[in-house]
Amino acid sequence: MLILIGMFLTAIVAPMGFYYIGSKRAHAQGQNNGHKNIRRGKLALVLNLGAFTLVFLLATVLIFTGRVHAAEPAAVASDLALAAAFIGAGLVTGLGAIGTGIAVSSATAAAIGAISENENNFGKSMIFVAMAEGIAIYGLLISFMILGRV
Repeated sequence: MLILIGMFLTAIVAPMGFYYIGSKRAHAQGQNNGHKNIRRGKLALVLNLGAFTLVFLLATVLIFTGRVHAAEPAAVASDLALAAAFIGAGLVTGLGAIGTGIAVSSATAAAIGAISENENNFGKSMIFVAMAEGIAIYGLLISFMILGRV
């Protein structure tokens, strides 16, 4: 487990260190080329995503490998139901948060535009932003209901 956590942290820190050290080296040599910084940033992002994907796949393989024990069919069904409940609760919360982020970004941009034209629109526009945030609360509520039945 500690090895997996170490690999995960390395997958995050190493590409960012690559970008930071390259940027410092270029700055120390007097090269302030923005094009190379952008290319270095893209390469760091690709390295970060690739390393994270490899660590994620390794973690998935390690989780699902191991000793297989014979069990009662009822216990397997309850374990499967428990796993499905946890996956469902996670999906509801995660997708609700993603939907909230999309809705709040659109509503907030529109609210800022409306407020910049007329300051009296502040209350109306904040209602729409708050309504968009309700999506995350509904997702969290549903996940609590799912986990409450487990």
